Amino acid sequence: MPGRVEGIFVTPEHGELPEPVESVRALAGRGLEGNRYFHDEAAPPGVALTLIAAEAVEALEREHGISLEARATRRNVVTRGIDVNELVGKRFRVGDVECEGVELCEPCAHLQSMTKEGVVKGLAHRGGLNADILSDGEISVGDAVVPDD
Repeated sequence: MPGRVEGIFVTPEHGELPEPVESVRALAGRGLEGNRYFHDEAAPPGVALTLIAAEAVEALEREHGISLEARATRRNVVTRGIDVNELVGKRFRVGDVECEGVELCEPCAHLQSMTKEGVVKGLAHRGGLNADILSDGEISVGDAVVPDD
């Protein structure tokens, strides 16, 4: 069974809390339209798209007592039902958009400073995935997230 997109968030300006959207246009090598990391030309590897599993955010509260809205993780796409760590170095699809996992998106002190004490420890090794966008398309809430075979 494929994973699903549970939420999509874009941040137009640095320092703002990401805004939820129902869908977003993804452009190969450039990022998500309306997001502060969208590039007019080719984006550096691994910054076009970030994903995090909803299960990781839920485990943060269950295991560490830290309640956090998924958007506060500052990742673009919240998934459910797929282990995003397993997508490092692999091609996958989010809806009709082809992507490639570049590296884990480990939590940092800056994220913790904008959220709550303990976030770095609580999200270590499950803070999400940095990915490249390989094809243009639309990503919508409810889209399937599946690895390419």
